[in-house]
Amino acid sequence: MVFGANGHQWRREPPLTTDELAELESQLDVELPAEYRSFLLQVSRGGAGPAYGLFPAQRVDDRWRWEGDGTELTDLKTLSRPFPHTDAFNPADDLPAPPGKVDFDSEDKFNEAEDAYWRQHEAVVFSPEHSIGLLYLCHLGCAYREALVITGPARGQMWGDDTASDGGFLPLHEPDGSPTGFTRWYRGWLEQAEKQTQSR
Repeated sequence: MVFGANGHQWRREPPLTTDELAELESQLDVELPAEYRSFLLQVSRGGAGPAYGLFPAQRVDDRWRWEGDGTELTDLKTLSRPFPHTDAFNPADDLPAPPGKVDFDSEDKFNEAEDAYWRQHEAVVFSPEHSIGLLYLCHLGCAYREALVITGPARGQMWGDDTASDGGFLPLHEPDGSPTGFTRWYRGWLEQAEKQTQSR
């Protein structure tokens, strides 16, 4: 069984019409990267895809959005602002180490300091500013997600978000070291899925 297929059941949502895509981009005030635009118009708006599936673009109450576990990480209001990174980065890198019990003369003081530390950690690591310009497209499990860079110097590239495990953000690459774009990302999943089904 291909991982995640139980969730999407190999179903694909219908593609967007040109009018629907125009309305979506108008609402977001951004033109989506070419490979993803072509996919939305010619293949599907979402459904069967990597891991638990490709988050579908849906029109709800006259507003366009993506639906799925993690789509709330996409800030549609700031999607047109550039994602500034080209190299992997980890928001947790600049945080101090968690407090140790040996530094406190009571359990209560340690617990208070530890709670304060993790509140600060969460505020820094999960700040929405880190994902400006990212469109989250799928959930791989264990809160690891992958996103498409919509704006900025890495526009059109796929990135992984492993902040839930303190792994930070990292660009996806092909075996030859070149950046992974949407088409290569999706085709890579299709090729792997085909190999798995043929080997059964």
